[in-house]
Amino acid sequence: KYKIGQLYMISKHSHEQSDRGEGVEVVQNEPFEDPHHGNGQFTEKRVYLNSKLPSWARAVVPKIFYVTEKAWNYYPYTITGKSLCSFLPKFSIHIETKYEDNKGSNDSIFDNEAKDLEREVCFIDIACDEIPERYYKESEDPKHFKSEKTGRGQLREGWRDSHQPIMCSYKLVTVKFEVWGLQTRVEQFVHKVVRDILLIGHRQAFAWVDEWYDMTMDEVREFERATQEATNKKIGVFPPAISISSVPLLPSSVRSAPSSAPSTPLSTDAPEFLSVPKDRPRKKSAPETLTLPDPEKKATLNLPGMHSSDKPCQPKSE
Repeated sequence: KYKIGQLYMISKHSHEQSDRGEGVEVVQNEPFEDPHHGNGQFTEKRVYLNSKLPSWARAVVPKIFYVTEKAWNYYPYTITGKSLCSFLPKFSIHIETKYEDNKGSNDSIFDNEAKDLEREVCFIDIACDEIPERYYKESEDPKHFKSEKTGRGQLREGWRDSHQPIMCSYKLVTVKFEVWGLQTRVEQFVHKVVRDILLIGHRQAFAWVDEWYDMTMDEVREFERATQEATNKKIGVFPPAISISSVPLLPSSVRSAPSSAPSTPLSTDAPEFLSVPKDRPRKKSAPETLTLPDPEKKATLNLPGMHSSDKPCQPKSE
């Protein structure tokens, strides 16, 4: 049921947050088979969000840019990678997700993937954690919502200890921004944004339960297809004329990675417009090399209804 609810929520949420010129463009959404994880779904999206950035970030990015997101969903295990490929090759977000039928009590769920890395774990409570005021809707507040079909709702403090059924989405989030002078600020900002998205999305999945609870997987896939088509038109993006009959295999770097934590391929080639001409004279005072500290940092989120990481977190859903 959560798998259906999650697919429904992602499609509807993306459509609501999209407008002319900005939002989530779905480039590809196809079945995919992995030799270790089995059958799954591959999606590629472009997220246009310039106006949603803080002023200090808008000052250093082009007026139009997008984040590329690629995801491999082998529920109950998923891999998501994001890169700011239209602007900076040194930016990436890597998220691994595992789902379990508990209230966020598995403290060792990512020990194999990040046992030697420093992590910050945070729990996301879909009922009691505050969300940005501009996103608040009383109809989507689990403290006020009551499901007609399931009887669930009106969650109160401590609901995770008493409500059934309950499950947790554990997320291991890694953020890299290898740009001197902005690295810490950008990585902290991204972690906050990821946490807010997870919190808002899982509140909506809970509050929209009467809309998706009776759906079959085929029905939610059809809803997903129709909504994605409407969203692409809403932001002014139309499907290309070229049809692709099959999903290409993941690069060998991904296929050969440890099966417990396959990596998401992200491009590191700089865009052409950022390349420095080879014949440009160099200033005498310029340093020959500049060594930057390793920016990699891991976090974990837990949400009963959830979990994340470069900062670990968890949301909960009943």
